[in-house]
Amino acid sequence: MKKTFVLSVAVLFGFVMLLGAAPAQVQAKTTFVTIGTGGITGVYYPTGGAIAKMVNKKRKEYGIRATVESTGGSVFNINAVMAGDLEFGIAQSDRQYQATKGLADWKDKGPQKDLRAVFSIHAETVDLIAAVDANINSIQDLKGKRVNIGNVGSGYRQNAIDALTANGLDYKKDFHTESLKAAEAPGMIQDGRIDAAFYTVGHPSGYYKEATAGKRKVKFIPITNVDSLLKKYPYYAKAVTLVTKFYPGAANTEDVPTFGVKATLVTSAKVPDKVVYAIVKEVFENFDTFKKLHPAYTGLTKQSMLEGLSAPFHPGALKYYKEVGLK
Repeated sequence: MKKTFVLSVAVLFGFVMLLGAAPAQVQAKTTFVTIGTGGITGVYYPTGGAIAKMVNKKRKEYGIRATVESTGGSVFNINAVMAGDLEFGIAQSDRQYQATKGLADWKDKGPQKDLRAVFSIHAETVDLIAAVDANINSIQDLKGKRVNIGNVGSGYRQNAIDALTANGLDYKKDFHTESLKAAEAPGMIQDGRIDAAFYTVGHPSGYYKEATAGKRKVKFIPITNVDSLLKKYPYYAKAVTLVTKFYPGAANTEDVPTFGVKATLVTSAKVPDKVVYAIVKEVFENFDTFKKLHPAYTGLTKQSMLEGLSAPFHPGALKYYKEVGLK
């Protein structure tokens, strides 16, 4: 009788231990991925959130748990992906090009050979806004003013420098340069602490809604000499910012000419194929739902999401595109 009792207890104890170990085993099978985005007032952050939400709905099927991180932007995201600190990052198409070629911020590091493209997303315009009372009507009028060109590590900082250079301006000596994060600039304009600011983003954007909604009147400034930029940089394209449609608080009465890039999702060659495949599949098979998540995605097509990419496609992404006939 004693032997039977001891044996039963031993079996029961073993069963309890097995149950206790089960959650750890399930947890061990879960792959955690983080998507680096940008400032919370831009489109990158909600884009990353939308992608993560889609994948997390199929957590049991894929064994993937995705999270989103607000970051300094394109350069930070690419560097973090290359370092293995992020699995995915959203980056401007020009920054993806520069990283693959070892240009600009990667001049000393050289080409980022492990950088891989997943897909491109929405178009983004390079915009310049200025307070009406600062008497800035053209990019040339920035001379002597207080201008934010963006934080170091952001994609839009280089866009601002390119726009200035094309118009014969030097940000180091022609005006008082600020290097603020995007989220800080609208409030600084309204408080009178800066006169103008550059930003690159998809529209409509909370950044510009905030900047044009205060007591201090603000307007969009046309960016000129774009043709010289297009000749020099293959990743830029002419664009128009639909100010009158999206920002009724702005002082403009017409839409404003400028240039732009595309937002892209990048990863590393070291990220497993199955992880990248799952993310691409969920976005593309829920394409109509994805498009409705933000007005910036209005003109998006599945084919356009494979354009504007300069890094090689990740094999996991390529596998899906071939399956559905996109490649």
